[in-house]
Amino acid sequence: MTKFFKRWIVFAGLVVVWQIATVLADDPFFPPPTEIAEAARELWLSGPPDQLFLTDIVFEHLIPSVSRLMGGWAIAAAIGISLGVALGRSRTALEFAGPLLTFMRSIPPPALVPVFLLLFNVGTSMQLATIVFGVLWPILLNTIDGARSVDTLKYETSAVFRVPKWQWVLGVVLPSAAPKIFAGLRVSLSLSLVLMVVSELVGTDNGIGSQLLVAQREFDFPNMWAGIVLLGVIGYALNTVLLAVEHRVLGWQPKQEHSKPVQLATAGD
Repeated sequence: MTKFFKRWIVFAGLVVVWQIATVLADDPFFPPPTEIAEAARELWLSGPPDQLFLTDIVFEHLIPSVSRLMGGWAIAAAIGISLGVALGRSRTALEFAGPLLTFMRSIPPPALVPVFLLLFNVGTSMQLATIVFGVLWPILLNTIDGARSVDTLKYETSAVFRVPKWQWVLGVVLPSAAPKIFAGLRVSLSLSLVLMVVSELVGTDNGIGSQLLVAQREFDFPNMWAGIVLLGVIGYALNTVLLAVEHRVLGWQPKQEHSKPVQLATAGD
């Protein structure tokens, strides 16, 4: 039996235990998984056939939330990788920027939500700003650390052959830093899901976060738990896709260099 099936058997066993425990407890705050699944089906998958059985809630709340998540994450990735490579290859720039980066990444992103509300008003711009600010730092710090760790021999060889700067960055720096960049991307992807929900809890009427808040206020606990489970499914799916891309891109590297992203995630301080 493969590890894949073993993992799902363990997962199914935990769901069974959850079902038995909630039925025995008979607590309205913790409905059983069968009730949560039925609520999720009615909430997301009971639409007309011409919409692939997807309800209007999917188009009004789920798709906008995922779009914000991916948009904020992509913007943070572009900024973090570009700035990280520049700082990682310039010791002087890093010495000047280091204290500022340390100060800014110490600020909890939810604390800046009121500031972003003042700057961008209620809407997608405020939510994107919250996500970008929060998820930028794992990408930036890991990219800096990866860019600094380029082999000296590679640098000297490229200098001897007078390799153009852009070819040096694209052909040497980025491939060398890629394992740590992907480590930062994986951590930031999880953070973007959290910050997406946080940004949707304030001053908005659409998104998964706002629907969770509505369900909580109406004491609709099955729908609330259905939203929580949906967030877990989205996070698992996105992480699985990113892992597949990572293994594809880093397939040329030794396995140990890109198999432990969690340990690499905090590098670069």
